[in-house]
Amino acid sequence: MADDGDYKRDQNYITTRITADGRDGYPVEPGRYRLVIARACPWANRAAIVRRLLGLEDVLSMGIAGPVHDERSWTFDLDPGGKDPVLGIERLQEAFFKRDPEYPRGITVPAIVDIPTGQVVTNDFNQITIDMSGEWAKYHRPGAPALYPEHLRDEIDEVNAKVFADVNNGVYRCGFASTQEAYEAAYERLFARLDWLSDRLANQRYLVGDTITEADIRLFTTLARFDAVYHGHFKCNRQKLAEMPVLWAYVRDLFQTPGFGDTIHFPQIKEHYYVVHRTINPTGIVPVGPDESGWLTPHGREELGGKPFGDGTPPGPPLDAERVPSPA
Repeated sequence: MADDGDYKRDQNYITTRITADGRDGYPVEPGRYRLVIARACPWANRAAIVRRLLGLEDVLSMGIAGPVHDERSWTFDLDPGGKDPVLGIERLQEAFFKRDPEYPRGITVPAIVDIPTGQVVTNDFNQITIDMSGEWAKYHRPGAPALYPEHLRDEIDEVNAKVFADVNNGVYRCGFASTQEAYEAAYERLFARLDWLSDRLANQRYLVGDTITEADIRLFTTLARFDAVYHGHFKCNRQKLAEMPVLWAYVRDLFQTPGFGDTIHFPQIKEHYYVVHRTINPTGIVPVGPDESGWLTPHGREELGGKPFGDGTPPGPPLDAERVPSPA
């Protein structure tokens, strides 16, 4: 936290990359690595979506931590015996300490762990999904979409930078601000950017180009949590997402697209934020609402044209072990 009350995110991550040529010592190999996520976390949710869309389930397994953690790290309390069945660990912290016994920073998801050594390779959420699109291309499913096409990368990067600063991280800057001034500044930036996004999306179905790209995935995971968490818990309350017609239709369009809504688990999302953030919610009471049924209502975005997967195809159904309940 800065002296002015502004929330400053620690963006120092383990930046080792898993690449096709193995230049960092970790070559792409089917079955060698395990992606660790938590359904609650928007940054990890991105990796789960990209893995689904590209069809990497058979070559990159996925461990799912529970929604609640303590100061030590995320835990595998959803698994039998409280241990990840592949890594054999109770806490993600163990994989970080195998890499660096004195690892000094936060234990974050998503993280990719080298199964043979049990060491974390990277927790650089920004690069993980880009590398799934590029470095893992040999193992993409037939019909996988181009989520980071070369001819659109500059525009995708530009949009992503704005969305990260004002929306993805902006909701946290609202929620964790420790002065009124810092909160109001973050609030104004957040809603100014949401208005900008509404204008951008009023006449085009997706953020960049006419298909789903990395930019849509990064915005989606924040918008999906907006009414359930950020509106109340983080005081982002000018409007609910459901009261912003363009963005509400846009996010429902994505939610109903295979690979998006089937990665969202609203009860775990709410449990994480409302239980873990005791400085904001001292009682730990988790709200019952909002009603989830609206996520499956018609959105009308097809009229804007565009094709979700371009010339590709939708992913198949989730693996049985990775299914989440659909909204009522």
